[in-house]
Amino acid sequence: MDGTALVVWLLPAVFLWIIFPTLPQTVPVHYGLNGTVDRYGSRDEFLIGPLILIGVSALVYLLLKFLPAIDPKKQIKYGEGTFQRLALGLVVFLAILNIAIIYATVHRGFQIDKLIFPVIGLLFAFLGNMMNSIKPNYFAGIRTPWTLESEDNWRATHRLAGKIWFTGGIIITIVMLFLPAQAGAIFFTSAVIVMAFIPVIYSFVYFKKHQVNQNL
Repeated sequence: MDGTALVVWLLPAVFLWIIFPTLPQTVPVHYGLNGTVDRYGSRDEFLIGPLILIGVSALVYLLLKFLPAIDPKKQIKYGEGTFQRLALGLVVFLAILNIAIIYATVHRGFQIDKLIFPVIGLLFAFLGNMMNSIKPNYFAGIRTPWTLESEDNWRATHRLAGKIWFTGGIIITIVMLFLPAQAGAIFFTSAVIVMAFIPVIYSFVYFKKHQVNQNL
């Protein structure tokens, strides 16, 4: 798996190395939420974004790979395979994001939002599919005071979050392919907020319900 991750991680760097000499002196360096360019700069300034993403990708992969060594709960060692798959999935996502940004810089008419947002939807679906396999820890998952306090709460919350994120991710992927940019940005933001807050609220409700039952 490390070899696959390394190849995927290198793809944006190789693409950038090939493309960079062909870039004009002034290029897009920032995109708004609707996918349109809102700032231009020099091609040297443009390098900062892709290089940061390459660095973040490496850090995320290494962090998830070595989590068992720094996890105080010592639970991750029972689910190392899950975290390795999660790490690879995030490396793939960041590579696609990086390549899309580089490609859009070269091809000005490319609608980057029609790729990025559906891919983010697939990322949510991927994460949702893995939620049930994530053991209690301080680094990944729905980490609220109530899930970290109770393994039962953790399992119940992640079971619900997995269903919501998988279904929501598929819906985001499909809907974002067809909505115009402004409506798509509103829908995407609203969907992510709902998907993020429902598991958090549920973990608190679960805690209060079982706290009452224990006091009876």
